[in-house]
Amino acid sequence: MNSEANARRIAMVEACFGTSGQPLAIPMRVLVGEGVLTKMCRKKPKPRQFFLFNDILVYGNILINKKKYNKQHIIALEAIKLENLDDDGVQRNGWLMCTPTKSFAVYAATATEKSEWMAHINKCIGDLIKKSGKTPSREHAAVWVPDSEAPVCMHCKKSQFNVLNRRHHCRKCGLVVCGPCSNKKFMLPHQSTKPLRVCLTCYDLLSRARTGTHGDQSLSRSQLNGRPNTVADGSRLYQQDSSGEDDSDDEDEQRSGQTGDASVSLEEPTFYADSTGTQDKSNKTGHQ
Repeated sequence: MNSEANARRIAMVEACFGTSGQPLAIPMRVLVGEGVLTKMCRKKPKPRQFFLFNDILVYGNILINKKKYNKQHIIALEAIKLENLDDDGVQRNGWLMCTPTKSFAVYAATATEKSEWMAHINKCIGDLIKKSGKTPSREHAAVWVPDSEAPVCMHCKKSQFNVLNRRHHCRKCGLVVCGPCSNKKFMLPHQSTKPLRVCLTCYDLLSRARTGTHGDQSLSRSQLNGRPNTVADGSRLYQQDSSGEDDSDDEDEQRSGQTGDASVSLEEPTFYADSTGTQDKSNKTGHQ
């Protein structure tokens, strides 16, 4: 591994995030690769800059391509599980990034880039777990259903959404629900230290599980009628990602008054090395 080149790349990533990001340079940390992926946010797909290290995954909003990012998110690799997404005609070359606190879909520009990303991430996860002895997370948060896919409440099937009747997401199953159908909160410890909004069905199932009606603290997928299980029982995250307390990247941007991302193109990703720091022979131009 070229330690000087690696240190220089990491320093450039830190500089691009500036004061909005956390320090990233620590001993033995290697920047494996970087690139732009389209992240499925609550309201619409948006480009996000991703940085894969040998122990963490970092991503953020793009303000100026390759120069300035904000809204830094850091996820421990042992907390991540990847799930393939089949092409649906509109969204292609995607997969799920599943973590205990937040799960979301991302899309690469081509099938080749998707394969490269997934292979590098999975190898980094496998190498980290093997060498460090860390325990991979066993449970992961639900992927939120995009707002555009729910014109009416997915719980009562009646309430139509509009300016006054706004959408909410159940933090347990990820469905889009109306206020009355999500007026309960429940503790989901690996998503937040505070009780989070859940739909009435999930509240009932979680309450019964807590009191021992089901004889277990966790809920199966079948108990949630096909909804993804999000009661987290894995290892603690290295740093917080967006927890269930935050509605979405969209609302983060609205609060900050910064949207960015308007003219970002999906360039080919750059992979510098594998998780051990060995030079990747397919290395392309990036933060040299």
